Amino acid sequence: MQYRTLGRTGLRVSVLGFGAMRLPFDDSEASVEIIRHGLDRGINLVDTAYVYGDGRSEGIVGQAIRGRRDSVVLATKLPLWNVETTSDYRRFLEEQLSRLGTDTIDLYLFHGLNQEHLDNKVLGLGLLDEAQKAKDEGLIRHIAFSFHDKPEVMNRIVDTGAVEMVLCQYNLLDRSNREAMRYAREQGLGVVGMGPIGGGRLGGPSRTIQAMLPTARVSSPTLALRFVLANPDLSSVLSGMGSKEMVDENVAVASNSAPLTEIELEQIERAADENAELAELYCTDCSYCMPCPYEVNIPLCFRLMNLHRVYDVTAYARGEYAKIGQVPWLSGKPASECTECGECEEKCPQKIPIREQLKETARVLGKTGG
Repeated sequence: MQYRTLGRTGLRVSVLGFGAMRLPFDDSEASVEIIRHGLDRGINLVDTAYVYGDGRSEGIVGQAIRGRRDSVVLATKLPLWNVETTSDYRRFLEEQLSRLGTDTIDLYLFHGLNQEHLDNKVLGLGLLDEAQKAKDEGLIRHIAFSFHDKPEVMNRIVDTGAVEMVLCQYNLLDRSNREAMRYAREQGLGVVGMGPIGGGRLGGPSRTIQAMLPTARVSSPTLALRFVLANPDLSSVLSGMGSKEMVDENVAVASNSAPLTEIELEQIERAADENAELAELYCTDCSYCMPCPYEVNIPLCFRLMNLHRVYDVTAYARGEYAKIGQVPWLSGKPASECTECGECEEKCPQKIPIREQLKETARVLGKTGG
């Protein structure tokens, strides 16, 4: 396992971190064993959150690190959306310390910090002062945040000067945070990536991804993880691992001390740029077509269609398409609910034949197999 310094925190962390979000939570004993399997193979950064596993993740992590706490860099997150008063910061923190069975958290993150939560909660409720008090008391060691907003918002958060680490998305399908990550590192923050396999999108075979570097002759997820680990602005990359086999596969990649060469990286970047441009020919994801009067989530349907059409991850795209309207993060209705009213096409600046593309999306992604 390779290790890097996490910015000005000074912590030495494994380049592969354990994201405790995709464990088999119905089997707590197996979940504990999977985490310990990772620890035994050199992983020392373990990341969880108050809400993971419907609230079960922190307790499982606490069991897994019992007796090993001194060798683990422990990260968890404050559920900002549930914070209504200043005192909620301490209330959640104390509950999480109890769940984890520890008296201090190494990295305590504001979960999903965006512009709205920065203004109304973190600054509006004085939560940075609460964080500093907790740090002074030794309840937390470092103030951090996870991030799902626009890159320029990340820069604003970094510029508060109060945070020491950022956790953000970065992978072959989403490189939008690249410059903001570099800025954060230059300001002394530790930068940790999440979603290296594209939130599962690159977990299966993809001829498109493998063609980015055909000479490597490795699987799509291996190439995706190697690409992310090659970014010098990242100290570590979290992977949500739900089995010992996944741990072993990822550890093997993270233990490879031979990084991708500059030529290989340039080849991958060039292919990724070409794929992104191709995806934009079908839809730029501007969302001007919304709202749909019949609640069809047009941008989501087209993003999933691009995963099939551009990136050759059809099985994943079909699986997610089937969940539209069934889970909170895939809201709205699928393409099959389009009534062909044409209102979306009147608003589309790219003049995309949306109705025809929705028909194709329903036909291709609505299949249950084959």
